[in-house]
Amino acid sequence: MNILIKKAHIIDTKSKHHKKTRDILIINGKIKSIKKNIDNLSNYRTFTANNLHISPGWFDFHVNFGEPGNEQKETLESGANAAASGGFTGVMTMPNTSPRTDNKSMIEFIKSSNKNHIVEIVPSGNITKNGDGNELVEMHDMSKAGCLAFTDDKNSISNNELMKIAMLYSKDCNALIINHPTEENLTNNSHMHEGEISTRLGLKGMPDIAEEIIVNRDIILCEYTESKTHLSYVSAKRSVDRVRKAKKKGINITCDVSINNIIFTDEMLNDFDSRYKVKPPLRTIIDKKALIKGLQDNTIDIITSDHSPHEKETKKIEFNNAAFGILGLESLFGLIGKYILPHIEISQIIEKIAINPRKILKLEDVVIEEGNKANMTFFDPPLSWKLTNEMIKSKSDNTPLIGKDLIGKALAIYNNGKLKKC
Repeated sequence: MNILIKKAHIIDTKSKHHKKTRDILIINGKIKSIKKNIDNLSNYRTFTANNLHISPGWFDFHVNFGEPGNEQKETLESGANAAASGGFTGVMTMPNTSPRTDNKSMIEFIKSSNKNHIVEIVPSGNITKNGDGNELVEMHDMSKAGCLAFTDDKNSISNNELMKIAMLYSKDCNALIINHPTEENLTNNSHMHEGEISTRLGLKGMPDIAEEIIVNRDIILCEYTESKTHLSYVSAKRSVDRVRKAKKKGINITCDVSINNIIFTDEMLNDFDSRYKVKPPLRTIIDKKALIKGLQDNTIDIITSDHSPHEKETKKIEFNNAAFGILGLESLFGLIGKYILPHIEISQIIEKIAINPRKILKLEDVVIEEGNKANMTFFDPPLSWKLTNEMIKSKSDNTPLIGKDLIGKALAIYNNGKLKKC
């Protein structure tokens, strides 16, 4: 599709047009021209909007799509549609499929299932077979099949020797090792953050030191192996402090945070509302402030939705039995605009939801410059809106945000020669 975009405020720190208002002409999927004014052309679709902003297409570093095996939660198609609705042109899926994404055939299946969609799906693979933490997968074979990152997602790798070997193998594969830092022996059968509120509610909690212990371990192993490692879903002040010190020391480590942990605290669980049951758990206001500071000083590299769809029968039940997770793709930017943009400038936000995810995965650069492939998100940062059931494209609706007022919304996306309104 050929398209002329009028009066777009460009947010792209890698582009010479950053923070400038320009017209953009796209022909056959590539950026043909960027100028202060381009006259309207016949036979070209024109896109205009009030307060139109454009950035490199957003990329969500952590999404859970059920297919194959758990299509009742989310298919690749419904998940990609939810991503498009939220303004994302790319996502990385977690290997929580059935069977697990622990071999090259599964990587090839996921990659081939989404070739023609406007949203690119990048599959991550398990570090261990069946994600059980015992035996390494065939990393070289999976890497050759297109696997860029290896993770057991919320199943933290506890075996120190196995983690060390995985880091060493990742150097040969030029792939990324991602680990969710949790000392499982301290968190087994736990349902929320360990603290004053868990004590009051009589629930077993997950202490922040369970996260800190593995953060420490992974930093030490990363330095020892001289590899690159990524820590997922950091949620505690102690973890942010450790990562900050490691980065200052020059250790090649990066990390991300779930939007849930930046926005909500464990106070949301006072009435046993299972919609707020997530992993890592919602922690205290002190941790929340530390996470925002970590975003501000670039200790934390990425903001992710941790999109986790679930059927009603696994969420609307007793708190102790409810599944962990909240939908996130369609509400992420609205939460960012409402709660984070007052503290962090929009350019830095775009780095954390568009530029850094691709950089850390070593994906092709997406830069708004003439001659480059057009991969863009169109958005309005201060636009107020309300999330409704009708807006949700996911197969599930497990979110506490239905009917809530949000600020900042994606308007459309352009990728693979296609335009789709959000």
